[in-house]
Amino acid sequence: MIETIVFDVGETLTKDDRYWASWADWLQVPRHTVSALVGAVVAQGGDDTDVLRLISPEMDVASACRARESAGRGEHLGEADLYPDVRPALGGLQKLGIRVVVAGNGTARAGELLRDLDLPADHVTTSGDWGVAKPDPAFFARVLEVAQADPQDTLYVGDHPAHDVFPAQRAGLRTAHLRRGPWGHYWADDPGVADAADRRIDSLTALAALTGR
Repeated sequence: MIETIVFDVGETLTKDDRYWASWADWLQVPRHTVSALVGAVVAQGGDDTDVLRLISPEMDVASACRARESAGRGEHLGEADLYPDVRPALGGLQKLGIRVVVAGNGTARAGELLRDLDLPADHVTTSGDWGVAKPDPAFFARVLEVAQADPQDTLYVGDHPAHDVFPAQRAGLRTAHLRRGPWGHYWADDPGVADAADRRIDSLTALAALTGR
């Protein structure tokens, strides 16, 4: 029986539209160029930093993030950035007695912004808070610490096969692949993802039926 459900952040709970638009504006390239490069990187199984380095090969991403923050153009996260099913789904799971955890890749600042949204969750954190990021096994060791449940009773939900489904499965967690965002849609029907994911879902509201309660 599922006791804890842990959620990825980007393109699971939050839309990345504003994230990529802000990077395009900061790097002074057309937004459609960034969108096209995201698509190319998705097809290759890459991640966000791969997109940024296609635009600026010599970029130190951490330094660029600090420069944006210093210029008052750092991270922003508000209610409009949440997918519409987030609050109903998370709140409904809590009512069923499920422990709800948010733990995804992101800066410590992103963690602060997420906590400011006062989501219906028992614990909210990011890789920046922990100092270790997906797909590192140490990230999922930390996930299990905050899950407060055995791996087989913990479900990790995310859109990215290489960052969410595969490493969570290797850590012994149960997994749900979400068909959402570029990575989620592109890899949804991949045989490897189908084999690794315990469940494949199109909406977070589908999770309530998977809990066995």
